[in-house]
Formats: sequence, structure tokens, C-alpha cells
Amino acid sequence: MPSSPKFFHARQPPSRSKFTFFILLCLVTGFGGFLFGILAFLRPGSGYSCIGGGGPVRSVSVVWDKSGGGGGGDSGDGGGGDGGGKRYKVMGFVGIQTGFGSVGRRQSLRKSWMPADRQGLQRLEDSTGLAFRFVIGRTNDKAKMAELRKEVAQYDDFMLLDIEEEYSKLPYKTLAFFKAAYALFDSEFYVKADDDIYLRPDRLSLLLAKERSHSQTYLGCMKKGPVFTLPNLKWYEPLSYMLGSEYFLHAYGPIYALSADVVASLVALRNNSFRMFSNEDVTIGAWMLAMNVNHEDNRALCSPECTSSSIAVWDIPKCSGLCIPEKRLVELHQKEICSNTPTLVSDD
Repeated sequence: MPSSPKFFHARQPPSRSKFTFFILLCLVTGFGGFLFGILAFLRPGSGYSCIGGGGPVRSVSVVWDKSGGGGGGDSGDGGGGDGGGKRYKVMGFVGIQTGFGSVGRRQSLRKSWMPADRQGLQRLEDSTGLAFRFVIGRTNDKAKMAELRKEVAQYDDFMLLDIEEEYSKLPYKTLAFFKAAYALFDSEFYVKADDDIYLRPDRLSLLLAKERSHSQTYLGCMKKGPVFTLPNLKWYEPLSYMLGSEYFLHAYGPIYALSADVVASLVALRNNSFRMFSNEDVTIGAWMLAMNVNHEDNRALCSPECTSSSIAVWDIPKCSGLCIPEKRLVELHQKEICSNTPTLVSDD
């Protein structure tokens, strides 16, 4: 029997409402799935892109493990660490070692190869796969710490180590740097650089990206030389009696890089198990002798002048960096051959 007209008209409006609701529900569900897929694609995980796109740490404070145990540094308060042990993927992490008396150097660097604004630094990091941070310890001078906090807030390009910033303790700072960098970044190479060298990040990226057969690599401008035994000399080594008359092969201090496997070995060891020599570059070189590392010598990392292939420029052998860095950094960047020559593919 056919339905009565009354029954039919009573059901018609609810039917349209449910159909419309069903369509809207499908649209919302579909859009939600699309949005989730986009977010999952952009979330930093593998690869070297989007260093900052997913919210990796910028300026961060890292606590030195005073217990002497192994492992990386812990994110301190006020540093921006997520506390969950998340490591951000990059090809190389470059820690620019600096101090409280080097404000002028940092300003000159930000006027040369290292962008001063966050967006510019992000573009550099995205294009090279390298992350760059100034690395500095702490001081008991409250005025200096206050000035540092202002600079951190303005530029957001620091890694702050909870270790005393003192020239005589550079080996300790260097070890703290490698441990902190390893804790925060999942990188193929960790680069120690000084704040008084002129750098070509694009060429450094190319060098680090080169395929290598040895997973444990110690990369730098290698040297040997006499051990300084006289206390009045700048590079005096109190433990010279352990070293003999000549230093072993090791990299110049202004810039060198350690592969991830090498840094992982440093991180695993207890802090108080390392022998610390007076000079930081000698200390690192001594540790490398105890490991099965490949010493990779590259003279482009210690060029006295800009060339079509130079990576790091400094006044070797007159100074362990640029002799007047505040002035020379800006001067070099204004030269066409220093800043605007193309990136060349390595012949190796």
C-alpha cells in the first residue's frame, strides 16, 4: 500500500538535513586528513631541509655534566630545549666559539657571511644543510651576563654552555660543546670554528657532503710542529714532557670537523677520563690518536687569502685567525672573490 501523503511530507525535511550533514561531515573529514598529511610531510625527521621549519632550537642553554658521566648535555631553563631528547636533523652543525670580549667580532661576522636576522640565518641553513650558532660559556660578572642575554634576545643565534668561559679552560669548553651539539642535533659532522675566520658556508657544505669510505673522520688543516716548553711562550704546554719535542699530526684550531661516529665516542666517555692539554687543538688531536679515525687534510680550511676554492680564510701563519678580525671580516666580505665567486664542485 502506498504511503500516505501525510507520512511522506513528515519525513522529507529530516532526510534532506541528514544528507546535508553527511556531506559536510565527509568534507570536514577529508580536509582534516589532507591537513594531517601536509603536517606529517613537513614535520622534521629525515633529510636536511626545514631546519627551522618544524621549530628546532635556536638559542639554547645547555648544562655541563658535572658528575663526570658520559652522555650529552641537558637543556637548561630558558634555553628552548624541549626536554624530550629530540635531536634535529642537519648535515652539519657549526659551533662558532666566542667569548665575552668578542662582541665586536660577532657584530662583524653578522655583517659578513653570517646573517644578522633570523630569517636570513634560516635561509642560509636551509640552503646549506648546516646549522650555525655562537657557542659561549658563563661568567660570574653579572653585567656581562646581562649584556649577553640582551644579545641572545636580539639575534637568537647562540648555544649557551653552563661552563666557565675562560681561555685556559678551552679544552673543557670544546668537549662540552661537542657533547651539547650531539645532544641537540643529529648531524653527520660537528664543526668547531672560531669567531675570527672568514667562512664560505656553501663550500663547507659541499666538503662535508662528500662521500667517504671511513665513517670516523677527523677533518681539518693538519699540521705538526715543535712542542713549546718555555713558560713565557703563548703556546706553552705544561705537559710537554709527555709529548716529546714535536707534536703529533693534528688540525689547526681555527676550524676542524668531527664526524658523527667520532663525536658519539666522545659523548660516551666520562668527562674525567680525558687528558686535557693546555691547548685545545692539541687536546682534540691527542684524543683522535686513541681512536681509529681517518685524518683528512684539506688546505682550503686554512687559506691565507680568498681564492676560487677557499673555504676558511685567516692570517696563517701570523695569527691563529684573522689578525684584526673586526676590520678584516668586513673587508674580506666586500671583495668579489671572497663573497660572490661560485661554489665549485670538489675534484676529489
